[in-house]
Amino acid sequence: MRQTSSSDRSGSYFFLSYAHTPKHDPGAPHVDPWVAKLFHGLSAHIMQMTSLPVGTRAGFMDQELTVGQAWPERLSRELAFCRVFVPLYSPRYFTSEVCGREWYAFAQRATIHNARYRTAVSPIVPALWVPVEPSHLPEAARSVQFSHPDFGEDYAAEGFYGLSKLTYLRDEYERAVYRLAQRIVHVAQETHIAPSTPLEYADLPSAFDRPSGSQTLSIVVAATRRGRLPEGRSDSPYGSSYGNQARDWNPYHPDTARPLAEVAADLAHNQGLRARVDSFDEVADTILAGEHHSDGPVLLIIDPWALRDPDLLEKLLLLDAAASPWTRVVVPWNRQDPDNAGDIAPEPGDLESVIPQLLKLGRAASRASVSGVGTLEAFCEIVALAVRHASADFDRHAPAYPPSGPPPPRPSPFGPSDPEAPGDRSS
Repeated sequence: MRQTSSSDRSGSYFFLSYAHTPKHDPGAPHVDPWVAKLFHGLSAHIMQMTSLPVGTRAGFMDQELTVGQAWPERLSRELAFCRVFVPLYSPRYFTSEVCGREWYAFAQRATIHNARYRTAVSPIVPALWVPVEPSHLPEAARSVQFSHPDFGEDYAAEGFYGLSKLTYLRDEYERAVYRLAQRIVHVAQETHIAPSTPLEYADLPSAFDRPSGSQTLSIVVAATRRGRLPEGRSDSPYGSSYGNQARDWNPYHPDTARPLAEVAADLAHNQGLRARVDSFDEVADTILAGEHHSDGPVLLIIDPWALRDPDLLEKLLLLDAAASPWTRVVVPWNRQDPDNAGDIAPEPGDLESVIPQLLKLGRAASRASVSGVGTLEAFCEIVALAVRHASADFDRHAPAYPPSGPPPPRPSPFGPSDPEAPGDRSS
């Protein structure tokens, strides 16, 4: 992540994310004039609806970027400080690498905010540029509400592009622009998402790279639990970060009140993966028997205090020999927790003698992932990277299983045997 000075911490009210349409005429303007018209209309309405001070930008779109400007840094900064993200849906939008990166950067910011403040804010307000079938949305966008009945039936049928091009729908266009501006203001005032450190644009994946539902990330938490805390682990505010099950573990309490596995699931969703969460002690036997589901990569989150539990220790030793190449390990270690500085406390390095092969896989994504991840922000950054690596390795190494049911009949070299089949007769 790049560092940001306090002078950078003034963002736009909204960030308009849109897909550039290829120019049919080399002399055509770089920015679609109809998108620019929508942007300026929204900006004008928002200035009227709010008390934004003089000099504050109501919105941002990349028409403001000039030739030679460090545009990746500018985009990253705007995404880190804007209040609302407004994606313009169209079939082209979800095939755009730039749009996918913009979505991912803002979604990561929302994930960290929700983890820290135990909220469920999603300051994403989609708008239809061209209508898109819900079934065609990528996984990352499927949970975001994009139907706005108060924008009008013509808006739902035509999108902003159609409304702007059909003169008899001019009034409906103005209505939809006004309603969208109202929606942006309402979401901005209700959510108050915290600014974040801008991410390195070059390192951002696209949230739309993966076909919807193509992989399910298995998040497995190996941790102790309430009522089974080992010697040296107190029931302090940090010790109370344990729950009734291992998957409830939250070592960054009180900085966040959410279990880490839930945060990891959100991080996977930002990359277009579904996620399921399990406690290691509940699924270890299934994993070791090779019967655990295999429709996606595995993220193993390990509490070093789990080494103090003989049962967990034994199963971790066995797991190391049976680990798949698409498994990644992350070892959280809150150095602010006084128990972790105790004389009998374990160290993240103790895992080296227990799961050396798994740690080697973990280091392939990030050496920091297995040496003790100290903060929630670092956890989010490292898990995002680990999931990306594990997903790619699953694509490379996972076996392909044939579909269930009997195999289809082999085609005849002489064509279809059905005399009524089309194309089997010549006239």
